Amino acid sequence: MPSKRNVELLAALKENLQAASGSFFLVNYQGLSAQEIYALRRGLREKGARLFVAKNTLIRLALKELGLPELDGLQGPSALVFYQDPVAAAKALQEFAKKNPKGIPEAKGGLLQGQPLSAKDVVALAELPTMDELRAELVGVLQAPMAELVGVLGGVARELVGILEAYAEKKAA
Repeated sequence: MPSKRNVELLAALKENLQAASGSFFLVNYQGLSAQEIYALRRGLREKGARLFVAKNTLIRLALKELGLPELDGLQGPSALVFYQDPVAAAKALQEFAKKNPKGIPEAKGGLLQGQPLSAKDVVALAELPTMDELRAELVGVLQAPMAELVGVLGGVARELVGILEAYAEKKAA
């Protein structure tokens, strides 16, 4: 018979998986101290992500009950990272791992909207621009033609003023 704690953890895990639409990263956190885990959680929270530690058996059971694909990386200590922006969460994990001399947390894989990700995919996501960077780039692309139009219209007005000044000087002479 399962323990009450495991039943509660499974329910919380399933609830988080449903809220995340089956999107999460699976990471190895073994070797991090309590302070480092706290710092990792804080860094992830700043990027709109959360770290959820659970037993592999419970993760497998939750995935199975929700009809999500089985993951290969469910060996050893595992934690799930639920996120709003996958790129920002992947970047936060990579930045933390680079600062940590042990290179931890290490991505094991994950799911992106129900599609399996390998550890390499998570690293590749970290190299992409974030949503804010993409939005800024889009604004720049949309703004460029308008800025050019303003420049052209301003040039026509400057030419007209120059012509009128030249005509006024010619009249005065």
